[in-house]
Amino acid sequence: MFNKAAIFTVASDAEFERVALQLFRHQSEYCAPYAEYIRLIGVEPAEVQRVEDIPMLPIELFKSHKVYCGEQEPQMVFTSSATTGMVQSRHYVADLGIYEKAFTEAFRHFYGEPKECSIYALLPSYLEREGSSLVYMAERLIAASGGGGFYLNDYEKLLRDMSCDHNPKILLGVTYALLDLAENYAPKLENTVVMETGGMKGRRKELPKSELHKVLCAAFGVEKIHSEYGMAELMSQAYSFGDGLFRTPRWMRVLVRDVNNPFARLSDGRRGGLDIIDLANCDSCAFLATQDMGIRYADGSFRIEGRISQSDIRGCNLLVQ
Repeated sequence: MFNKAAIFTVASDAEFERVALQLFRHQSEYCAPYAEYIRLIGVEPAEVQRVEDIPMLPIELFKSHKVYCGEQEPQMVFTSSATTGMVQSRHYVADLGIYEKAFTEAFRHFYGEPKECSIYALLPSYLEREGSSLVYMAERLIAASGGGGFYLNDYEKLLRDMSCDHNPKILLGVTYALLDLAENYAPKLENTVVMETGGMKGRRKELPKSELHKVLCAAFGVEKIHSEYGMAELMSQAYSFGDGLFRTPRWMRVLVRDVNNPFARLSDGRRGGLDIIDLANCDSCAFLATQDMGIRYADGSFRIEGRISQSDIRGCNLLVQ
């Protein structure tokens, strides 16, 4: 069986490769949808010897299959955001302790101890539904922090509370809510990291990141807008410090595939579909082909460049039917 304790001890590329291959062998046997996918594409698990050759499960299968290999009943089912009529992804989580360790260790690595800052969460669309992994993460980080809290639509109370708080602050907000705050109040925020978690959730027109960040920087009086990259199907998050480059914790890697041939790997610096290896997904599937476009760089950082559309795909379907 796979040794879950190895996930958070990864400290080098060689160790990551070793643990990733061990987890692949485990999930190729015990995660039924993944095993069936591997069989359909004609891959023999024993012949996979490199991380780059591990098959990536199309993330859409979280909507139609129970992607799970836990030994006991799930403790939680996280669901994706979805507009009316859309099918939600469902991520079955066997051990919430692994999720909590993943987001806490990543936060400490990138931002320090939660208790040394106050975390203010402006996440209305997530708070208005059940099953949000982002709300779960924010709730626990706020509880461990020096102050802060959740705010639904009460922007004035949010600003009053932040103005009275002398701790370093993080304002974590869904994109459209940060824009509402910027346009209606344009508060100049001191000693504050503004972090957007992406997406208009159907509430506003999508904007290019550069334009969005320019608007928010001007309104809030900050030099940069940080970003968090995560999703219901992942147990880990990547962060950008405002330069458009996302960085991952040590147990997470991003690779890039050719959108015309999802089994072809692209070299660093080339634009393609993003594949993610998240070792913390040890009880579901750690090897995912996402619907995001982007570029990976030699140091492991990556940039998001929108979503895959039919215009990006010429001659090859991403899914095995």
